Amino acid sequence: MVSELGFGCASWWGRPAFDERMALGLVHEAIDLGVTLFDTGASYSAGQAEPRLGRALKGRDTSGLVIATKAGTYHAGRGRIGRDMSPAAIAASAERSLRHLGQDALGLLQLHGPAIAELTDDLLEVLAGLKARGLVRAVGLNSFDPAVIDHALGLRGIDVVMVDYNVLRPEREPLIARAAAAGKGVLAGMPLAMGHTRPLLSRLRGPRDLWYAARALARHRDALSRGARFGFLHRLPEMTGSQAALAYVLANPGVDAAVFGATRPAHLRENLAAAGLALPDGVKARIRAVQRADR
Repeated sequence: MVSELGFGCASWWGRPAFDERMALGLVHEAIDLGVTLFDTGASYSAGQAEPRLGRALKGRDTSGLVIATKAGTYHAGRGRIGRDMSPAAIAASAERSLRHLGQDALGLLQLHGPAIAELTDDLLEVLAGLKARGLVRAVGLNSFDPAVIDHALGLRGIDVVMVDYNVLRPEREPLIARAAAAGKGVLAGMPLAMGHTRPLLSRLRGPRDLWYAARALARHRDALSRGARFGFLHRLPEMTGSQAALAYVLANPGVDAAVFGATRPAHLRENLAAAGLALPDGVKARIRAVQRADR
């Protein structure tokens, strides 16, 4: 069992340029506010996110937390991400993650964007072995490729899938329903659509915002354009735009938890306040109308 909102420890949060005390403080506050799921990855933040999360958890009672990380990708230097989904590499990555995170066991180990061909019997056997040794409690994978998720639904060794699901991705809903019907845990990644429902210029208040904006312009121009059509979410009287985006994701009965990132305490509290919020029928109808027009 996990909190319905999880904290993502990645991107700017894990980078040395982001103040260490503030980064650790966000994790501590999230724990104090009831978050029990913390998600990171071996390759995140140029390999710095896992060790930083480990420092944040040091001295804390983590018995009630699920610490999730990802294997199969790694920081290869000079801004490059390497890939190795071989069984031996996954086992070695899991053991490194345990050391980085200061944990005796990983609550969840996810394969980070595997191809279907890489989900071999040998790999599944290694993952099962990690569980049998008590090093990993649950095994999963995340992917932006629906075909990979669909394939994973038929694998007994996969407990959890992480799907990119938000107001820009309604086409993920049948996939989420199939995953839930197959008895898989479902995590929603990118539930805030990377903030693309807000005008880019309105987000610029500091170096971290410039970093995210540059990444959006370089990699996600289409999402920026589509996200602008949901700008009305940020003019609702009942809740903030971020809360509305999270409420949309959490309203899906197949979603067990949504994982978001934050680099400001106010944003952390704002997002966590979305737990239990219900979207008004009129807002839901308007979201659906924009989604239909976007097809």
